[in-house]
Amino acid sequence: MDQETLRHGAVYLLAAVVAVPLAQRLGLGAVLGYLLAGILIGPSALGLVGDLGNAPHIGAVAAVL
Repeated sequence: MDQETLRHGAVYLLAAVVAVPLAQRLGLGAVLGYLLAGILIGPSALGLVGDLGNAPHIGAVAAVL
């Protein structure tokens, strides 16, 4: 894996760690927390993850874990 993939993975993980407990505290489910995290870090909001080409690789790593 290259540095960009690792950086994107760290952004995905950090967003999930922050958004899911926040969503649950607001009475929403964990799935909505993940969706909100994806919207927030995606190219149309903050743009932290602009190149979505690495997303399947991160998803494959997460599926193994």
